[in-house]
Amino acid sequence: MLRIVAQAALLAGALALGGCGFADSRAPVPEFMRMKEAEQPPPESPPDVKRVVREQIEFVFLSTSYPREVHVATPHREVRGPGWTACVRAQLTSATGSSLGPQTYIVTISGGKVIDRRRAEADDICGSESYEPI
Repeated sequence: MLRIVAQAALLAGALALGGCGFADSRAPVPEFMRMKEAEQPPPESPPDVKRVVREQIEFVFLSTSYPREVHVATPHREVRGPGWTACVRAQLTSATGSSLGPQTYIVTISGGKVIDRRRAEADDICGSESYEPI
């Protein structure tokens, strides 16, 4: 019986000490027992939107829409991620060949590449942006 109690005490002690190895960076334990905080990557510098859109125009607009008079706005840091967003406007043609007029898209750029694009909506900031031709 004494042997079972001693083994249970050793097991409880081992579990208690083992739990210290998993203390997060703000735990009230000595510094050497805390987990190191993950280092955040440095913020990405603003992309050259003109160059990125020019080089990846087929990702922003369908080639059959024949984009003309392409203009871009200043990039803004992405609210929900590490990248940047920018508004892109161009004159487009529909599949039937008629003019669609100026269409505005918001592109997301990360690591110098367009990773997403979507049509701008009325509540987006693209209406108040100033644009420059690419």
